[in-house]
Amino acid sequence: MVSSIPIAGGGKKYKYERLPETEPAPEPTRTLDVHEATQRILDHHLKTFRSSKRRQLTLMASTVIGVLVLLYWVIGSNSYDLLSHCDSVDVGYQCQPEISHYWGQYSPYFSVPSEISSEVPDGCQITFAQILSRHGARDPTSGKTKSYNSTINRIHANAQSYTQEYAFIKDYQYILGADQLTSFGQQQMINSGEKFYSRYRTLALHTIPFIRSSGQDRVVESALNWSQGYHYSRAQDNPAKANEGYPYPMVIISEDTGFNNSLSHSLCTEFEDGAFSNHGGDAQAAWAAVFTPAITARLNENLPGVNFTMDETIYMMDMCPFNTVADSAGAISAFCALFTESEWNAYDYYQSLGKYYGYGWGNPLGATQGVGFANELIARLTNTPVNDHTSTNSTLDSSRKTFPLGGSTSLYADFSHDNDITSIFMALGLYNQTRPLLNTTIEDVQDTNGYSAAWTVPFAARAYFEKMVCLDDDEEMVRVIVNDRVLPLESCHAGKLGRCSVSAFIDMLSFPRDGGNWDKCFV
Repeated sequence: MVSSIPIAGGGKKYKYERLPETEPAPEPTRTLDVHEATQRILDHHLKTFRSSKRRQLTLMASTVIGVLVLLYWVIGSNSYDLLSHCDSVDVGYQCQPEISHYWGQYSPYFSVPSEISSEVPDGCQITFAQILSRHGARDPTSGKTKSYNSTINRIHANAQSYTQEYAFIKDYQYILGADQLTSFGQQQMINSGEKFYSRYRTLALHTIPFIRSSGQDRVVESALNWSQGYHYSRAQDNPAKANEGYPYPMVIISEDTGFNNSLSHSLCTEFEDGAFSNHGGDAQAAWAAVFTPAITARLNENLPGVNFTMDETIYMMDMCPFNTVADSAGAISAFCALFTESEWNAYDYYQSLGKYYGYGWGNPLGATQGVGFANELIARLTNTPVNDHTSTNSTLDSSRKTFPLGGSTSLYADFSHDNDITSIFMALGLYNQTRPLLNTTIEDVQDTNGYSAAWTVPFAARAYFEKMVCLDDDEEMVRVIVNDRVLPLESCHAGKLGRCSVSAFIDMLSFPRDGGNWDKCFV
């Protein structure tokens, strides 16, 4: 049977498969009215989801059915773990970490090593938590999927022979899609919701998170998957509140050109089309010229007649992570074994260069793209109105319905893209101690002070911004955790626990508070 349950904003409904009913469904849950433009976006996504042929995850509407579904999901989650020892709620993806943790932004989320414990310090209590999350694992973008398919077709048309290690390519059929979440990526987001609930249980048990999503399909679907994981953990923990507030209200912000959106860049014309718009690609090309020639020569030796280009060599490496996350259990693709550990290290650095020089401090306007969200975070941490004149949507941010502050709202969840999150991290000064990356010599995370694409923005990446009260502190403290790594926050002189006072943290954010060079966007 299919149940239609309203999502935020009312109106259109998203269909979910469910267990057979034993009693009539209750009245639809009250939902949140959102800005008219946001409502139109939500309607579009719900229509998209309705026609989707992907595996739909189960939602229940009544308490009795909810309990049954919890049992179903407990069994289902255990079955998934049996099928895939690679991925877990607690530590993420752990199969062949010597290579899979070096796929740049195409790595599935994994728990990053931390020199500082991420446990709540003794004598402290969390009072506020914000997650900023990338969407789950996806198919390649539409442009890349065409390039990958063309590369495979060219191999099939021109390869004169296949050596043993490459023999599987002869029968390989390219069936990857474009842009959408994979089932593995959906499960990543469910896991993320479960982990967030567990980590912040003392708050989550009695409140629901306020959720926003940037408007692209895979981001919205990731937010929905995350909310499912969070809800099932909450309902299992407290069955009496199984239906309270669910489905959770969600604000979806359009990614259409010209629409202010702090979770997706597009407004800064000098950044989008100006002199530095290909800064990241240029840095990558310089490094690719150093590390790919030997790989290209080996590919050509093992697949004679193809004559791979430098770009196609990178595409062949891309095939490893994308075919891995296309498998529902995240089984390592055969493409991965074609390259050595040192070559994966070089590939990871290639992706890091693209992020740093495309969207970070390596681009004169990279961090500027994250200023809007940084000022929204300041507003949430201080319970004061948003003070920003960059990418924020003033209509949404001025309403307590679409940008609640304080009161009963202590948990926030925002969903975005890797590029935008990179800019946000830089605008917040989280990697101010990272020197400009070299583009002709590889540097590891020790050299880069903990910065890499894989460590910051893998598939299903998550940053936690926490506020806590502690017995030994006169002021509330702030801590930032990126993929389980507690950041040292040198810019606000954090102590050994990686925490700053709220006032010190806000003081260090002079870049976004002063406008973050937004005036240079329209030179």
